[in-house]
Amino acid sequence: MTVMLVFVAFGLMLGLILLGMPIAVSMVAVGGISGALVFGWPFIQSAGAVIWSVQNENILTAIPLFILLGELMLRSGIADRMYQAMAAWLGRLPGGLLHTNIGCCALFSATSGSSVATAATIGTVALPPLQDRGYPMRQALGSLAAGGTLGILIPPSVNLLVYGSMTNNSIGKLFMAGLLPGLLLSLAFMAYIFWSNRHQGGLREASLPLAQKISASVDLVPPLIIFGIVMGSIYFGIATATESAALGVVAALLLTWRAGRLSGAFLEACFMQTARITGMIMLIITAAFILNLTVSITGVIDDLTHWVSGFGLSQISLLLILMLFYLLLGMFMDVLSMQVVTIPVVYPIIVALGIDPVWFGVFVVLMCELGMITPPVGMNLFVVQSVRKDSGPIADVMWGALPYAGIMLLFTLLLMALPQIVLWLPNLMW
Repeated sequence: MTVMLVFVAFGLMLGLILLGMPIAVSMVAVGGISGALVFGWPFIQSAGAVIWSVQNENILTAIPLFILLGELMLRSGIADRMYQAMAAWLGRLPGGLLHTNIGCCALFSATSGSSVATAATIGTVALPPLQDRGYPMRQALGSLAAGGTLGILIPPSVNLLVYGSMTNNSIGKLFMAGLLPGLLLSLAFMAYIFWSNRHQGGLREASLPLAQKISASVDLVPPLIIFGIVMGSIYFGIATATESAALGVVAALLLTWRAGRLSGAFLEACFMQTARITGMIMLIITAAFILNLTVSITGVIDDLTHWVSGFGLSQISLLLILMLFYLLLGMFMDVLSMQVVTIPVVYPIIVALGIDPVWFGVFVVLMCELGMITPPVGMNLFVVQSVRKDSGPIADVMWGALPYAGIMLLFTLLLMALPQIVLWLPNLMW
């Protein structure tokens, strides 16, 4: 009976979201009202304490800092120069600028932490030269939509940070866990582009002299400096995730000032957008913790865990079921909503079955990545479509991204078979 109530409440929450109610309101409506009906005033008092503790959580301070870091890099013009530099090195490969799309998305992801920002920024920079050179739109748009998803896997990742705060896992470990899979997935995307264009000699750029390539590489230095400061300070134990985000922001401000783009209007635009995004994220996180409070004090998670354990599922069987579950969910929900709604329910079950929580964090983010390029609600599909200027159908983006969705599924199966791909770097540190 208790398990049935869980499914009813979860279904009601999804129904409210699909009807257009804001995700935070939906979670509070289900979690808050259920808790108040069962426990009355003591629950409301407990909820107040939870809200206060969430808003004063030090690790969550990293969220606005990483968002601000991405905004500074986005608006400073670094992405335009970075694209030209990457094209000088990768343009000669079969597939030409399609490789540059993936490479730039991966590098920008290392400073942004947001898939939407990555897809929008690189898409805006890349589409004009791709159209001028006659690249097939499906391939071009698909590579940008898929490359943009790397923004929430390659650290610093806001989604990994949210996962860590909700599950009390080390943010440093999660960031390190996402690094190698993010790089390997980028290479897998590029391998697909290479293979699919191996007989199309027209899809490549002219070869440039080595001296010109080296000269262009100067524009790759700023994002590498930011990445080195953020991840290096975490890796060597110099700073926490929040402190490393602050160091990254300071470095980005200095680079923006050196480029002559720092001004009052520039900072105002960065701060306003950061405030908007942070407010939305913090509302959702607070609502998720209220839902989590209801779930924990009612004891339904223990009943649900015993119920799932009763099926005798192996770790692989459960993960395959969760893959299908997240694949279907990603077709109708945005990434952050999907993450905060499911983690309070799913996380205790995977821990009970002995699945490494750090590994599972990367698994969840990969599934969220997949949701960003699966219709009808794949956010990156709409972002990339919005920056194209030829008024073509969105079906071009959907079909172009489909092979990359298949690659993500196969890559997730690879991580199941070889979990050390995820765990090697964290285990090397701690």
